[in-house]
Amino acid sequence: MLDFAPETENQRAKIRQVITDAFGQTKEAELVDKIRNSPNFIPELSLVALEHGDVLGHILFSHIFMKTPEQILALALAPLAVTPLRQHQGIGSQLVQVGLSKCRKSDYSIVVVVGNPRYYRRFGFQKASQFGLHSSLPIPDEAFMVLELKPSALMNMKGIVCYPAYFNEV
Repeated sequence: MLDFAPETENQRAKIRQVITDAFGQTKEAELVDKIRNSPNFIPELSLVALEHGDVLGHILFSHIFMKTPEQILALALAPLAVTPLRQHQGIGSQLVQVGLSKCRKSDYSIVVVVGNPRYYRRFGFQKASQFGLHSSLPIPDEAFMVLELKPSALMNMKGIVCYPAYFNEV
């Protein structure tokens, strides 16, 4: 049975290892460290999947701004990682579902993600360009997606999703 909870400081080394193992490199783990040390970090939206106290997965939602032309606060889902030996067992999907539920309860309206469209569509993500939204990063159109957490949150929402500079390093 898995438990899902906000990360604790003493889990950070294990989270870093899970992310590094999942991606086969350290860039995504370094991104998490940079987000943690930024004003965009939301401690209650940095979630771990635990089994018998062991960290099996991690998901992070952080603040991001959209210029539409006014500045709108949204969330960026990045990264999602599951330890390789436990991938393809639904842990990542459960992390996304639990995370999105917490985002809704925290009164956020919009989440953006860069990822595999086949994976993220099952959670309701759609191509951001359909809503007139584009990324400040050079991301393939089909991989840049958005999700309304509240009905009509994306209505008339044309503009640029402004990723913080530290995302350029991933």
